[in-house]
Amino acid sequence: MSNIAQIHDSKDKALQLMKSAISKKAFNPVLIKLDKLTALTDYFAILSGSSARHVKAIADSIMEQTKKIGIAPDSVEGTAIGNWALLDYGDVIVHVFQQPTREFYDLEGLWAEAPRVTLPQELIDEMELAGYDEHDDDFGADDF
Repeated sequence: MSNIAQIHDSKDKALQLMKSAISKKAFNPVLIKLDKLTALTDYFAILSGSSARHVKAIADSIMEQTKKIGIAPDSVEGTAIGNWALLDYGDVIVHVFQQPTREFYDLEGLWAEAPRVTLPQELIDEMELAGYDEHDDDFGADDF
């Protein structure tokens, strides 16, 4: 059974993509609503991974889950290097960064005027259950 629930609109899609990322212990999730500010996309989902391997595992998880329900990204960039993976799903663009790269590009700062979406309690609970500490890089193969 897929982690991705029925998707009704771009916000649902964004939240489901974030849920898939969080299931792989992505941290510092931010969802930015851009539909009133740009024609580029409706949402940026921004998350962090602790290493190149972790960024790739998060991106792979998102693509696996969306493939199960017949949604393919329009474009995928950066998964081979792992500093910054970009998954473009049209109305939702997912950015998965290593934290130093995220701080350098500062998408949250560039889009400071855009509203942030409060994450549903279900996602917050899932992050707490995962118990992920962004400073803990001691992952085994089973963690991804």
